[in-house]
Amino acid sequence: MLNGKRVLITGGTGSFGKNFVRTTLAKYPDIKRLVIYSRDELKQFEMQQEFNPQEHKCLRYFIGDVRDGARLKRACEGIDIVIHAAALKQVPAAEYNPIECINTNIMGAENLINAALDTGVQKVIALSTDKAAAPINLYGATKLCSDKLFIAANNMKGLRPLTFSVVRYGNVLGSRGSVIPFFLKKKGQGPLPVTDERMTRFSISLEDANDLVYYAIENSWGGEIFVPKIPSYNIMDVAKAIDPDQAPEVVGIRPGEKLHEEMITPSDCFNTYEFKNYFVIGPSYPLWKEEEFLARFEGKKVPFGFHYNSGTNPDFLTVAQIRELIHQHVDPSFELR
Repeated sequence: MLNGKRVLITGGTGSFGKNFVRTTLAKYPDIKRLVIYSRDELKQFEMQQEFNPQEHKCLRYFIGDVRDGARLKRACEGIDIVIHAAALKQVPAAEYNPIECINTNIMGAENLINAALDTGVQKVIALSTDKAAAPINLYGATKLCSDKLFIAANNMKGLRPLTFSVVRYGNVLGSRGSVIPFFLKKKGQGPLPVTDERMTRFSISLEDANDLVYYAIENSWGGEIFVPKIPSYNIMDVAKAIDPDQAPEVVGIRPGEKLHEEMITPSDCFNTYEFKNYFVIGPSYPLWKEEEFLARFEGKKVPFGFHYNSGTNPDFLTVAQIRELIHQHVDPSFELR
């Protein structure tokens, strides 16, 4: 699929970016070019210690910010596929610094759309978040705007052989700034701080997130929001899995935080389709024929009122499963009990 292709990943030094690069180099040894675009020179330097351009001739490290449209356009020259992973994503930081989040997450998305339209890119896959569904915080609101921009960009392509699609998923196990690494670091320093004992979240591994992106690259028609079928966890079970010997301390919900996350709201049900391993939220205006799309991927329309919520999800991780996932995906030295 990616052999012979030229791929750019924005936010390429983040948790997803590094895992995507590692997996892509292993799965597609004949990829023609893999460009890591990010604004942090130190992270690029550190990443080059693991992924050396001298060893992997396809690799390019490109310093730039998605806020800089001209720089982004230069980076997209000669590129076939763009994975857009760059974002400011810390909820409290976004609440405190709203315009910074808007400039990166919304204006950065628009810059990428224009760069793709101007440079011959064939496919753009943008990463979204469960917080973009019925958002109550600024980060989620900016990602909802970003999703809308990418879907609407399919109306602007004219005769270009170019499509824009989105993948939306929940909390990534072990990603920087997420709860599991935070709890692992805090273990042994006192009770683990839990915001609310009722809180639930969707959970996905970096490997499964990669697979969803690969699937979207290969199968997207343009205008879809891909939503994987993934389990939920309760925050108290996460705390118990990491520190079973001490009860957590409830410290109160943070600004802009929900008790439960949604990836598909009841208002999305009119153009949402279910498939074996994922859902697709289709565009609100026709870009392709619904019956052909459903027949091609063997799917069906969801019923009226359907929604996909981490609190009512039928699939929940047990404490034992959480421990196994931490051991497998986050910290191999983590003790299984």
